[in-house]
Amino acid sequence: MDIQGRRATGNWLRTDRFCTDRFCTDRFCTDRFRTERFRSDRGQAAVEFVGMAPIALAVAALLWQAALLGYTFSLAGNAADEAVRAYAVAEGGGGACQQGAERNLPGAWNATASCGESGDLVTASVEVELPLFFPGVNLPINVPGHASAVKEG
Repeated sequence: MDIQGRRATGNWLRTDRFCTDRFCTDRFCTDRFRTERFRSDRGQAAVEFVGMAPIALAVAALLWQAALLGYTFSLAGNAADEAVRAYAVAEGGGGACQQGAERNLPGAWNATASCGESGDLVTASVEVELPLFFPGVNLPINVPGHASAVKEG
C-alpha cells in the first residue's frame, strides 16, 4: 500500500525500506530478506567488542605496570637519599643505612641497602623490588637507586 492507502502495483515500490520487514509475505521480499539477513552487519559491534576487549585489557595492564615501574624508580631514588643521609650523620654507621632506606618506603615495597665510605664521601646503593600489578606481589626484578653525600662530623 502506498501513502494514500491504494494498493501498489509494479516493482517500483519493492525497495529496501519495504522489503526489510520480517513479516513480508511477498515471495520477492521473503527471499531477499533471507539472503540479506546473513549478509547484514547486525551484531558486528558485539563481535568487535569481544575481539578487542582482551587487547584493551592487556594495554591497560601494561600501562599500569609501567606506572608501577616509574613509581618504584622514584621510591628507590628517595630511599637511597634517605639511606646516605642517615649513614652520613650516624656515628657508628651499622644499621643506619638500612633503616634510613626503609624509613619512608611504603610497607609493600622491600629494599636492600648498602653504604660505603671513600674518604669524606659516603655512597649508598639501594635496590627495591618491583611489584607485579599490585604492591606486595613482587617480580624478581630489582630497581636500583644510588646517592652520595659528604660525611658529617
